[in-house]
Amino acid sequence: MDKIRVAFFAEILLDDFDGASRTIFHIINRIPRESYDYHFFCGVPSDKPFPFPVHVAPTITIPFNHSYKMALPLWKKRSLIDALDQMKPQVIHISTPSPLGWLGLAYAQKHKIPVITIYHTHFVSYVQFYLKNLPFLIKPVERMIIRSLSKFYNQADVIYVPNQLMIEALEGYGVSLHKMKAWPRALNEGVFSPSKRDLHWRKIIDPNDKPILLYASRLVWEKNVQALIDLYKRIENCGLDVNVVVVGDGVAKDAMVRQMPKAHFLGHQDHESLSMIYASCDVFVFPSISESYGNVVIEAMASGLPCVIANGGGSAAFIDNGENGFSVTYDKPDEYVDAIRSILDNEQLKQQFIDKGIVYAKTLTWESLIKQYLDDINQLSKKL
Repeated sequence: MDKIRVAFFAEILLDDFDGASRTIFHIINRIPRESYDYHFFCGVPSDKPFPFPVHVAPTITIPFNHSYKMALPLWKKRSLIDALDQMKPQVIHISTPSPLGWLGLAYAQKHKIPVITIYHTHFVSYVQFYLKNLPFLIKPVERMIIRSLSKFYNQADVIYVPNQLMIEALEGYGVSLHKMKAWPRALNEGVFSPSKRDLHWRKIIDPNDKPILLYASRLVWEKNVQALIDLYKRIENCGLDVNVVVVGDGVAKDAMVRQMPKAHFLGHQDHESLSMIYASCDVFVFPSISESYGNVVIEAMASGLPCVIANGGGSAAFIDNGENGFSVTYDKPDEYVDAIRSILDNEQLKQQFIDKGIVYAKTLTWESLIKQYLDDINQLSKKL
């Protein structure tokens, strides 16, 4: 039986770089190589041995976010097209509506190849953070992005969207509802668990064993880390006796360190270290409203960590306010403080959030998600 040939377009092929890359590698690591012939087209290739052929386009560093590079395929268009012509893909998977993604989409349209894509990044929500000093541009730029997203996604055959909130948002942008399928994310079984709690680590953070608040994600402005800074200052002013731990790295780190002098900045952590940190803290705080999904919230819940998150973006779908966590106004530090106090002062409520969070996280498995993905790849390959 011939293998199904799939061309996969992704900006970055670095495992654990961000939520989108982790999702991509969950797929990569579960592709049956005896049945599928994948070729990857990217800007930043893997820095480890990679199981499939990779075709690399030139990149530039994004000016407003130096931690990211964007592929510029036009500089190498001929060789990329030649690689596609040679492999003759039956399905094209596009990760991001970037210039590289548009090249893949144009090739698919020209050769009538079906396209599957995953909605990883809620780009529209970034605008208010990057243009906060140019507020008159926010709405026009948002409208421009929405038009581009709608045009891109409406040319795909299948769009995986992480939850109903994001499906409704995309439908509001004009994306065809019948093309979208709910496709959440999952966790590696056993990686994130309350059993990873480490009392020795807690003593290192604070010998007096004060409660520990945790933020874990990239330190970039579009994650609304300004709200975390404001929360830290409010905690200092109101006398809430807690430690603040920040895990992650990014362009906003220096500014955060300056404005949060007593917080513990631990930098980027691998999954094993991060799982211990989650399980060893007391409350997870996540102010981002730009998530399409929000892997870190599920990781925290699976680790037995009560969550206080912003009521916006895809991660808001995880929280039934007051039942399995708290969702608060994204830029109101007093609401975060009140929610944190409620958890720390009410052991019964805290345990309720822990128990319900663990139960919810256990419903999500990669095996079922990858089976759905490969089933859709199989069906799409028959359309060519």
